[in-house]
Amino acid sequence: MRQTSGVPTTTDALDILATARAQVLDEGRGLDEAQVLEVLRLPDAALPDLLALAHEVRLRWCGPEVEVEGIVSVKTGGCPEDCHFCSQSGLFPSPVRAAWLDIPSLVQAAVETAATGATEFCIVAAVRGPDARLMAQMREGVAAIRAAVDINVAASLGMLTQEQVDDLAEMGVHRYNHNLETARSYFPQVVTTHTWDERWSTLTMVRDAGMEVCCGGIVGMGESLEQRAELAAQLAELTPDEVPLNFLNPRPGTPFGDLPVMSGPDALRTIAGFRLALPRTILRYAGGREITLGDLGTRDGMLGGINAVIVGNYLTTLGRSPEEDLALLGDLGMPVKALSQTL
Repeated sequence: MRQTSGVPTTTDALDILATARAQVLDEGRGLDEAQVLEVLRLPDAALPDLLALAHEVRLRWCGPEVEVEGIVSVKTGGCPEDCHFCSQSGLFPSPVRAAWLDIPSLVQAAVETAATGATEFCIVAAVRGPDARLMAQMREGVAAIRAAVDINVAASLGMLTQEQVDDLAEMGVHRYNHNLETARSYFPQVVTTHTWDERWSTLTMVRDAGMEVCCGGIVGMGESLEQRAELAAQLAELTPDEVPLNFLNPRPGTPFGDLPVMSGPDALRTIAGFRLALPRTILRYAGGREITLGDLGTRDGMLGGINAVIVGNYLTTLGRSPEEDLALLGDLGMPVKALSQTL
């Protein structure tokens, strides 16, 4: 890419946007790692055109609908892993402490989630991987939810064995979430108690078992733009059904607790870059958008490639109210995806 003193020129911006229009919008082929890096290096002046193109791509290859999801933690805190961004790790002096959610409370949360119009309810546990107790609770909980309310059930329980993958598929778990978190080259700076390859192994087993794969990451953890583009390319290789995009919300007591919040323009460039790398994938707003983008930036992202949202609170941080997000979708004329279309 032609640059002057390391700064992309207007001609450079036109070059990559023209390439993306032909390759992604017209042909449906996602940008590769080097091309995503060009997008991430675009100047702020090119941001409106970039977001408009990403929105066109989303409409062309995914349609106008937005998937809405709620999440709840069945087991919070006390995790033995050292993910440096996470206040649920039992290894850090962060305020989250271990707690378990009972089945009636889990069912109630699913019913309340469905009442918002959500089609997906994700059960999350802060564990390295599920033990026999958690798998038994999942079996009971999934059955109780399916008996009480018409909603897809997803799960995020850490790293799995093949037997556990098969059990979850047999239970009727619709989608499994297991984030790569960051690029393979940066992963050792984020987690030391397990490897990127262990995560990849779980994801490939889930995909091969026929469950939908939900896999994304967190940006703004000190990674370089090159590593951000690397993550986008690695996700494209995995071909997940959904990519939740989180922005670091620095949590007190964690190793990343003092990192600065990612800037709004960088976050929007990242949204657009991931959409152009993954034109047919559900790209979901996840944690951190509230402090990174605020209300106006959240709207910009919905018009820049996002086509799914988590409504309500996250696992250990507050989100926007479901009513605010649903009102935003109404203002933008974006229909909520119907449950029958996700089964």
